[in-house]
Amino acid sequence: MTVNALIQIGLFLAVLLLLAKPLGNYMAAVFSDEPNRVTRFGGRVERMVYRLCGISPDEEMSWMRYSLAMLIFNVAGLLVVYLLLRVQTWLPLNPQKMANLPPDLAMNTAISFASNTNWQAYGGESTLSYLSQMLGLSVQNFASAATGIAVLIAVIRGFVRRSSRTIGNFWVDLTRGTLYILLPLSFVLSLALMWQGVPQNFSAYRTVPLVEATTDANKAPVTEQSLPLGPAASQIAIKQLGTNGGGYYGANSAYPYENPTPLTDFLEVLSILLISAALCHTFGKMVGDRRQGWALLAAMLVIFVPLLFACTAAEQAGNPAFAALGVDQAAGNMEGKETRFGVVDSARWAVATTAASNGSVDAAHDSFTPLGGLAPLWLMQLGEVIFGGVGSGLYGMLAFAIVAVFIAGLMVGRTPEYLGKKIEAYEMKMASLVVLIPCALVVIGTAIAVATPSGVAGLTTNTGTHGFSEILYNLTSASNNNGSAFGGMNANTPFYNTLTGICMFFARFPLAIGMLAIAGSLAAKKHVPPSAGTLPTHTPLFVVLLAITVIVVGALTFLPALALGPIAEQLAMIGK
Repeated sequence: MTVNALIQIGLFLAVLLLLAKPLGNYMAAVFSDEPNRVTRFGGRVERMVYRLCGISPDEEMSWMRYSLAMLIFNVAGLLVVYLLLRVQTWLPLNPQKMANLPPDLAMNTAISFASNTNWQAYGGESTLSYLSQMLGLSVQNFASAATGIAVLIAVIRGFVRRSSRTIGNFWVDLTRGTLYILLPLSFVLSLALMWQGVPQNFSAYRTVPLVEATTDANKAPVTEQSLPLGPAASQIAIKQLGTNGGGYYGANSAYPYENPTPLTDFLEVLSILLISAALCHTFGKMVGDRRQGWALLAAMLVIFVPLLFACTAAEQAGNPAFAALGVDQAAGNMEGKETRFGVVDSARWAVATTAASNGSVDAAHDSFTPLGGLAPLWLMQLGEVIFGGVGSGLYGMLAFAIVAVFIAGLMVGRTPEYLGKKIEAYEMKMASLVVLIPCALVVIGTAIAVATPSGVAGLTTNTGTHGFSEILYNLTSASNNNGSAFGGMNANTPFYNTLTGICMFFARFPLAIGMLAIAGSLAAKKHVPPSAGTLPTHTPLFVVLLAITVIVVGALTFLPALALGPIAEQLAMIGK
């Protein structure tokens, strides 16, 4: 790796960690049961929302009621988006006269944005009206992100409360997450993006003459270009901060209007990880031991940083096949990458977006070297818990922490404890389901796709090992609520729209319900004082144990599939 790469990566990580603590403190204040300056400042607006929606903020919910409220809210949002996409051509704010989406694509898109996956089997600028982008997708970006944060806060209460039958109020947590966290941060980032040139308007697309004429695929002359406009900056801000992904434009942040400068590139990729990293500190403060939050963040970094270095090094090394032809690859593997950003920024974005359950891209992952593409692929297969989605990543990591302390308890022959609560059979069963459901969806979905004519027919340009990698990557992305994709295949078919829709739904909501069940069980338990036999969960030993637990689950589940895909492709590329 070059010195330039080390400086860029070091600067990015330094800024991320410096911002994590103050934002984490702020979010802990947002969800505090005690009055504070944060909630007093927006108290009037918050109370007005409760009155308009008929919410009783002092009413507590059991984990079952909390789960039901969460599920009803998100399914209702899913249905609204589906209906909107099916009738958009007759609605206002559609200057380009975009047609209604077919049922399978509308269903897939609605599930995608309700589940915080934001998988896109379409090009936004050529498919959706401004109203669909704003009222449908942007609103769901806020709703799905706020849902993830709300579920995490309920899980934290499960560790904090003692002999309690309740874990909070979903509607209050949802409102506070949106009002105090997502809206202010999105507003600031939107202003920064507009300052740098990202569109935010309702103008119709503009046709402008080309500076230099060219020809299309049929050798016909092309002298003008259509410039897609619209309310882009506002959606891009929340899609990054809420780890939603899903570009306003089909090419995501590789498109100049979505990501026009190196500054916007840095701000957007920083936003992808910011809230997820800060929530680790929020967790530590809310449970009364900040070391616990730093331990979880350290376990994430132990896995994230080596994979970031590995992806960057693989892309900087270039393609051996090109080297054999004497092609100059001093800049590394630039295929599929923006010359404005280069290899280092593209690799950093690829690793960050797949670590954080975001899915937006600023380069074509399909054009990465096999080992360069393996890093983001495996990050998703680890369960999207290395930062992960806002809220969902951390509660997924807590499921792994429960598994880790259970394993440690078996080693010493005593009932495991975590944060003063005994981890027993019920919690272990729920945690196991949370960990294993995405794994099962990936392997079963991939098997169905490669074993059926409809699945294989989606491979438009590649077969063999790389074709298998494309299918594996896409099912991994859908089954872990990421949303990024390898190109080179047609995912907009009834087969893939249905298959990935099922994977996205069951990778989101059963996992959230499982964690809420754990929260309810833990909240009902008494606090157990630490003893000589209690495993400290804030030490480097636990950090290593937790990281190894995540890695082993991912390796045991997916190493055979990786061997058939990117590993075999790498060996073939170097002539082994």
